[in-house]
Amino acid sequence: MKGFLIALQFLTRLPGPRLTVSDQEFARSILWFPAVGLVVGLFVAGAAVAGARIDAWTGALAALVAWVAVTGALHLDGLGDVADAMGAAHKDRTRVLAVLADPHVGSFGVTAIAVQLLAKLVLLHGLVEQGLILPLLLIPFAARIGPLAWTLWLEPLHQGLGARFREAVAARHLAEWSAILLAACWLVPALGAAFPLALLWLWWIRISLGGISGDGHGAGIEMMETGLLLATLVWMVIR
Repeated sequence: MKGFLIALQFLTRLPGPRLTVSDQEFARSILWFPAVGLVVGLFVAGAAVAGARIDAWTGALAALVAWVAVTGALHLDGLGDVADAMGAAHKDRTRVLAVLADPHVGSFGVTAIAVQLLAKLVLLHGLVEQGLILPLLLIPFAARIGPLAWTLWLEPLHQGLGARFREAVAARHLAEWSAILLAACWLVPALGAAFPLALLWLWWIRISLGGISGDGHGAGIEMMETGLLLATLVWMVIR
């Protein structure tokens, strides 16, 4: 339970008890990331239902605001940092890593965050309009299984979060959460897209940056969430 509370305090802005956390306990908190995704999903789905009492666009906006508020825009920050680093990709690798480590947000980062928020808003509207609330509960959960795979199969980019998490993740942990995700696919089949999306991000990070970092995890979660929103809408069209 302590691991879940550590992960909840790290990934969200929800209040919680004061905890004394060792480096090992913090590293093992990654094993609870998917469970924290369910908590995020509860807020997103609840806000969508409340807003939809007015209309679909209000429901979508309420869900988006809840999504950003409960996570504190943590993953959006990672997305912005990765986008800025890619803006320097025409230069040498040293420059790319320096930009990635820079806490300031540049024009590439601002643009990526803006496009991401717009994409989520439009896709959320599509789901709310069709009354598809259950996927909003489960998508944040599915997206947070990705970091376990990236930690397991990618080298840490530097001695930061990626390196600390690597010590805690084993193949069985990924297998256990993947089995739960497969079970959830009976309720929302489009969640199966989480598997290729996670592998696609792993491949892109490997060829673009050469390793995983906290920013890479955050950006990947954002990309998976948007990809799963889109996959859900596409599934509804083609089924």
